[in-house]
Amino acid sequence: MPSTNLYEILEVEATCTPDELKTSYRRLARQYHPDANSHDPTAEAHFKEVSQAYEILSDPERRANYDRFGSDVGAGAGGNPFGAGSVQDIFDMFFGGVTGNAHARRGPQPGPDAEVSIDITLEEAAFGASRDVTVTLPQRCVTCDGSGCAPGTTPVTCEQCNGSGEVRRVRNSILGQMVTSQICTRCQGMGSRIETPCVDCRGEGRRPESVTLSAHIPAGVEDGSTMRLADRGPAGLRGGANGRLFVHLRVTSDPRFERHGDDLHHEAHVSFAQAVLGATINVPTLREDQVLEVEAGSQNGTVHRLRHEGVEHLHGRGRGDLYIHLTVDVPTELDEQSETLLRSWAEHRKEAVNEPSGGLFRRRKAKK
Repeated sequence: MPSTNLYEILEVEATCTPDELKTSYRRLARQYHPDANSHDPTAEAHFKEVSQAYEILSDPERRANYDRFGSDVGAGAGGNPFGAGSVQDIFDMFFGGVTGNAHARRGPQPGPDAEVSIDITLEEAAFGASRDVTVTLPQRCVTCDGSGCAPGTTPVTCEQCNGSGEVRRVRNSILGQMVTSQICTRCQGMGSRIETPCVDCRGEGRRPESVTLSAHIPAGVEDGSTMRLADRGPAGLRGGANGRLFVHLRVTSDPRFERHGDDLHHEAHVSFAQAVLGATINVPTLREDQVLEVEAGSQNGTVHRLRHEGVEHLHGRGRGDLYIHLTVDVPTELDEQSETLLRSWAEHRKEAVNEPSGGLFRRRKAKK
């Protein structure tokens, strides 16, 4: 149970100054703000509790009134000096609020969000694609058309809340009457009840079904991107709108390329002779192979740039580039003729090399 001591809620001493109170409140408000804690369902309640405590203690008259009663005089259960009820009740009394978000919950609510992951190729990520996604989600019941009622019947008004979806309670406190509203427990805030539920969906107005949805993947998405499909998620209870479907994209690796942003990099292997004398080689792109001229005397690590052969820009026109990195392959094995030719070439260039006795060819021959 959270503390009902307003100073404890704000994590300050009762003797704190107004500036200390404000500093602690701002820190806690940032910590529990719902926009920064979408994954934590309790954050909103903490944020509201902190805000309520600050509203009271930041007002000198209310703080003095709170300090005068203290936890030992007129305190109700849990040490609340304002009598029975929670800090939420205090806030509602001063500001006319409604507990439990009853107004927001009245009537059919939208369905929850759902998630699904799909694998796409690098080409699909680069140029975009349309993919069919098959998922099993709660869908509107066709038998009752989402009402949850058996055919030929209709919901009846809830007797407990008279169709309002909320129940108001009046409580007496030392400061007067407090009126609070809570969600009607009998109809769960719907304002109506189903006396004869649909046999196919058991009164929910929805039932699990496998559906195939078409998802358009925009060009330029990256691995880990998420698409949001509004109104394509689970159906809401008893006619509520559909929730959202989040599609997480996993881009499968392509052994030909390494992606950096919208640019691609490819490692092209050429022989020693091709690097020295020059050559014409084929290199892959996302669409089709292209011819690349390797200049004579190319060094290991030489980079060639093919403009606009990369990935399309997600938020703008144009495409990235493709960079071809040349890797000169040095032979690790030589036959006798190749070794002889290479030694003649080295002798012609007056380059010092090892003696023939340590040649690769002879070592390989000796192992046999």
